Amino acid sequence: MTDPARRRRRPAARAVVAAAALTLVAPLAACGSGGDGGTPTINLYYPPEQNLQKVVDDCNTQAQGRYRIAYRVLPRQADDQRVQLVRRLAAGDTGMDVLGLDVTWTQEFASADWIREWTGPDRAEVEEGTLAGPLDTARYRDKLYGAPKNTNVQLLWYRTDLVPEAPKTWDDMIRQAQDLKAQGKPYQVLTMGAQYEGLVVLYNTLAESAGGRILSDDGKQAVMDAGTVTALDQLRRFATSGVTSPSFSNATEDPVRLEFQSGNGAFQVNWPFVYPALQEADPELAKKVKWARIPGIDADTPSKVTIGGVNLAVSAYSRHPAESFEAAKCLRNARNQKFSAVNDGVPPTIERVYDDPEMTEAYPMKETILEELKEPATRPLTPAYQSISTVMSAILSPPSAIRPERTADELRDAIADALESKGVLP
Repeated sequence: MTDPARRRRRPAARAVVAAAALTLVAPLAACGSGGDGGTPTINLYYPPEQNLQKVVDDCNTQAQGRYRIAYRVLPRQADDQRVQLVRRLAAGDTGMDVLGLDVTWTQEFASADWIREWTGPDRAEVEEGTLAGPLDTARYRDKLYGAPKNTNVQLLWYRTDLVPEAPKTWDDMIRQAQDLKAQGKPYQVLTMGAQYEGLVVLYNTLAESAGGRILSDDGKQAVMDAGTVTALDQLRRFATSGVTSPSFSNATEDPVRLEFQSGNGAFQVNWPFVYPALQEADPELAKKVKWARIPGIDADTPSKVTIGGVNLAVSAYSRHPAESFEAAKCLRNARNQKFSAVNDGVPPTIERVYDDPEMTEAYPMKETILEELKEPATRPLTPAYQSISTVMSAILSPPSAIRPERTADELRDAIADALESKGVLP
């Protein structure tokens, strides 16, 4: 472990951003889009989703032969997904039509002119009834560039046989865990602390919950105000409180889930996918687990929880933009969002879907999810987010080495460099 004050950021000369990555391999060959006449093929490039093909099939039936959507499955890891999309779009590949973008990529792709703006009736249809937080992630310079297909938020999962009610603040949770530890009971507070996006998500939730701002409102300047320093102090105190797992500084989502399932944890901060997994793995333990809004920094201010999800965008190089917009609207309509929520565990972005009776069994925690979604935290909205995330995860790791004021200064400088396309690699 090293003190962040002693770390040396890499020289700006290492700031070979996306352009350098693009030269690593030759552009991939485009898949056909039906440009030679006949029924157009709309190539959907989307992350793995077990039952998405059923949605695609239904949309193809609805299209009645005007086009046919072909589901091209992207790699499982987000970084690998982004690399494939960036390389092909930078090469002007016409074989890509509808793109499933992580919510943190939309602004980057829009600023590069790789995706088309949603306008007129298409935009109105997407915006109607869609939750504000997911919509914010799909905008760039007040224009809409994505149609939010699904969203996501983390929850606090806690054992009712150990804790009578959910803690309201992180300090309360730490104290409860320390009391359990003193009694020789399962006590750990399990969440993601490895040097990757999960750590940035954790810190962003703490910063937003403390009223902090990482960037200016226009996304052009690094701020790192008093609220972000408070969040750094909270993260350090949590990491050094003696209630985390020994693997906290290397922990990612699924290992955190498995450790909680093993019985070591009293609390878990993680995404809703842990619920069906626990039901299947240990039904008896699942009966003792409830969920709540993630704790806040102080008891009088509800937390603001960082949202995830996927936006559907239409490639600027698609030969069939009209059909691509229509296909994207079908893929994310209310009926299909409900199907994907129930069958693949991806929370909807259209608010009325949560009222559907079928959601109650699949999402018994839906009210808590919706509560967080109505007052969400978004990660910094900027085309430079990938660079910012990279330097933030490096400086925040390991959390136990944080020195709030010094770390805030280091983050401010590194983020400012990232905004200018400097120091992209940590």
